[in-house]
Amino acid sequence: MKITLLGCGGSAGVPMVGGGEGLETGVWGKCDPKNPRNRRTRSSLIVEYQGFRLLVDASPDFRFQMLEAGFSKIDAIFCTHPHSDHIGGLDELRAVNRQIKRYIPLYGKKETLEEIQKRCAYAFRPHDPNRFPWPSFNLKEVNDGETLTIGPFKVSIIEQHHGNYFSTGLRIGNFAYSTDVTGFPEESEKMLSNLQTWVIGCFQETEHFSHASVEDVLRWKAHFSPKKIILTHMGHKLDYESLKQRLPPSIEPGWDGMSFNVPYEEKVV
Repeated sequence: MKITLLGCGGSAGVPMVGGGEGLETGVWGKCDPKNPRNRRTRSSLIVEYQGFRLLVDASPDFRFQMLEAGFSKIDAIFCTHPHSDHIGGLDELRAVNRQIKRYIPLYGKKETLEEIQKRCAYAFRPHDPNRFPWPSFNLKEVNDGETLTIGPFKVSIIEQHHGNYFSTGLRIGNFAYSTDVTGFPEESEKMLSNLQTWVIGCFQETEHFSHASVEDVLRWKAHFSPKKIILTHMGHKLDYESLKQRLPPSIEPGWDGMSFNVPYEEKVV
């Protein structure tokens, strides 16, 4: 099973808009602009197995990310929650619809799907090949704690706290993805044991009201004991190289385009 981080930045990306005019514009914060691994688009990833590609979140940078990664299609989408940096690229999926000539299954919790229907109402009109192409989705509701089949995968749905909001994590075999998270209910904690690789959103060094910090990640590493943690959803205060030097070898900051393999073992948790 291959995982590719399409993007690993926070909601504003790195650099953020601002900081003057011209080619060097942008707010880099503590990130060294000379290091290409500090240039971060909004967070998203693809999980591949047996020719099937599951896209997790469609960021506003989806088109650029797909071209950079060399991907031309996906087979299904899982949306973790309906914040704009995670669903803002759904309109770009029309290019995929045009290739595969069918609806794309889109999975998410009820609240997520309802918000997508409000923002992208046009994507749920009957498909008409004679009209200007629009994205077409087949909505699939998921519930916290359940395990369902998406393509070749058994996917377990993890309830997460996102400050005073929610987000949805997922576990596929011994791999898990938890972005935009500040904590886990007790039932979710049971689903996070014996992980080989865990990709976690980590926005900044110190406590944040709606995102995990480096301190949180270190605490979860000690509590859940995954073999490997890869950080995503990083803000402009986390420089790649300095963060990598300070973290233990089992925790690594991700970068746009990073890919790695995790042996797939069908697991129901």
